[in-house]
Amino acid sequence: MEIPVEFKKKFTGLLGEEEAGRLFSALMEPSKKAYRVNTLKDRTKVIYTLDNLVSGIPSAYYGEISGKDPEWVSGSVYSQDPAAMFPAHLTAVQPGDKVLDLCAAPGGKSTALAEKLEGEGLLVANEISPSRAKILRENLERWGVGNALVTSASPDKLSPVFPEFFDEILVDAPCSGEGMFRKSEDAVKYWSQENVELCAARQKEILTEAVKMLKPGGQLVYSTCTFSPEEDEEIVSWLMDQGFTVNPVNLTGVPHADGRPDWGNGDESLVNCARFWPQDGLGEGQFAASLTKPGTASDVAADDQFPVRKKKVKAKDRKKGRGASPERPSKEEVGYIEAALAGFAWPKAINFGRDLLKSNDHVFWPAIDPSAVAGVKILNNGLELGMLKKKRFEPSHQLAEWLGQVAQDKVVDLDEAGYERYLHGESVQVESALSGFVLVACRGMVFSFGKLAKGQLKNYYPKGLRQ
Repeated sequence: MEIPVEFKKKFTGLLGEEEAGRLFSALMEPSKKAYRVNTLKDRTKVIYTLDNLVSGIPSAYYGEISGKDPEWVSGSVYSQDPAAMFPAHLTAVQPGDKVLDLCAAPGGKSTALAEKLEGEGLLVANEISPSRAKILRENLERWGVGNALVTSASPDKLSPVFPEFFDEILVDAPCSGEGMFRKSEDAVKYWSQENVELCAARQKEILTEAVKMLKPGGQLVYSTCTFSPEEDEEIVSWLMDQGFTVNPVNLTGVPHADGRPDWGNGDESLVNCARFWPQDGLGEGQFAASLTKPGTASDVAADDQFPVRKKKVKAKDRKKGRGASPERPSKEEVGYIEAALAGFAWPKAINFGRDLLKSNDHVFWPAIDPSAVAGVKILNNGLELGMLKKKRFEPSHQLAEWLGQVAQDKVVDLDEAGYERYLHGESVQVESALSGFVLVACRGMVFSFGKLAKGQLKNYYPKGLRQ
């Protein structure tokens, strides 16, 4: 890697020759790989070595995982840079909270936030890029998350829908990517001071909308994967000018550097920010700060103010069945659903007659009233149970991953050869007394549905995920 001359000059001036030299040397070293183990699922099934802990992050370990292993396919592990684990870790999320991950793809931070919620409350995971939002949805689905609303919208489209609504908001903002130099040639190639300044302006635009969605007294975690003060301490200083206070963070024993007041507005509370340098040996580069919005939660009754807006449907679309408001399944349809899903253990009780909605024959358990988010592009609202066909019901892949959180009896556990064939999309012959829809696992880790008849396991693994 050829580090840009302008970058070297800038950080030599900021850090001094000795520390800057350590940074430049570290950027020439291989990047560190790590993964998190999903606490929503049974971690005892994971056979990866769990002895090289990432300091400060529960259930996180150094090492490399394969996207073909049952651990990944079942959503039992997630590959993530160690330093990138800390923004979600620094949030104060508790079960039952309303949480927004505003710049969420590919989903590492969203999956960590979902773990903190433990299936309670609401996670809104947003990504403006449609292609990246699809990856975000797939990762949350694999993780077994059933209480997330996955959206693809610009922040200014979300803020009128969620005024002062969230208890915590995480903004891992798009940045100049200096902390990605070891992993991305493009980050090096396109670095410039001009781009740093453009990113800082964009970060302010994003945060301007984010703070509108945060309750008074709520927590904002702001993070970047870059080192430049313009995108870090200066942005936090800008938030302080709006009344935000910087919270102390507990990173005892974690290799990091405190924020630099002299790189911002000079306020001593900037030392409460955290910067993770490559030379400190934790992982790649990261900056994170926890802030509190002025006011108290009692200043606004967010639930009462949450707008419920009915989306108008054009006549031509109504005739074709498009754009209609979701409705409850009929009694007959509920019967098909219950018959197909009989015998499975549920992580959380669902009232099939009243809790479920259907839209274009897709049956789902909403994380939020669909009419409340009309006009926002939704990729997933809560838990999709499956699809109604002619006098029958087919369960979804998301439901299989969600059911994988708890012990199940209706499971076919494939050996390694059968597992590989199933991932390819093949049907598999098995010895089992079961029939009908069953969960499919390998080494006890559930990753799909299948349909069993006379020992023949019909493949229901999604075509887009087959390997």
